[in-house]
Amino acid sequence: MKKYHDPVDTAVTYIILIVVAFVFFFPCLWIILASFSKSGSIYSFDGFFPKSYSLDTFKKLFTDTRMYNYPRWFLNTLIIAAGSCVLGTFLTILTAYTMSRFRFKARKPLMKATMILGMFPSFMGMTAVYLLMTQFGLINKPWGLILIYAAGAPMGYLTQKGYFDTIPKAIDEAAKIDGATNFQIFTKINLPLSRPIIVYTALTSFTWPWSDFILPKLLLKEKNLYTVAVGLMSLDETEFARFAAGSVFIAVPIIILYFALVKNLVESISAGAVKG
Repeated sequence: MKKYHDPVDTAVTYIILIVVAFVFFFPCLWIILASFSKSGSIYSFDGFFPKSYSLDTFKKLFTDTRMYNYPRWFLNTLIIAAGSCVLGTFLTILTAYTMSRFRFKARKPLMKATMILGMFPSFMGMTAVYLLMTQFGLINKPWGLILIYAAGAPMGYLTQKGYFDTIPKAIDEAAKIDGATNFQIFTKINLPLSRPIIVYTALTSFTWPWSDFILPKLLLKEKNLYTVAVGLMSLDETEFARFAAGSVFIAVPIIILYFALVKNLVESISAGAVKG
């Protein structure tokens, strides 16, 4: 039986969706247009938008590095985010797999403790982090930031653990009967089946340090060590167009990474469905 769709209800639904989409899209459009401002100052805008447009801001962003070295900040951010992504993903996957596949006395207390600690905002421990980094001589050390991000990543292992729980343990038992070790079961059986969650973990492990402001601001005091987030916040009010251009450009790697990994994610899910 063919269902009847009320045209008024459909129209109202589309109008609401368009309004919501516009609310989310307008700030993005505004920052993109602001990045092409010819004057460079927000005070010369005609209402919401610049009076005139130019590509000079993007040229200035990468060539005028005497006071604001954006290419250096971008490289610092890339190194910290990539290092945190690799090490954080490795530690999170190991933690999740251990909690999912092995049984030991401290397992449930550890799970409860991480759940409770996860309820508190991370900035509550900033004073302790700063004191520890000072004692270990890790102030103004980018790899110190990598260690902090990577060490904190396993705290969010529950999503990954839930994914490992969906993989039948009968596969592990069959492999053990054939003489496989726990390491071989992990690397040759469970990891290939877990590519979607590995991709998800890599994405989250990269985007957090890529856009974080608080930790880099706390631990990186020298201007040539700034990340993009800290560097952009140090710009003068008259450099708003440069701020907007830097904000737009910093989103490019995230978009590229997202589309590159989402393709693998979809392929992995499809492959798993076919095999199942």
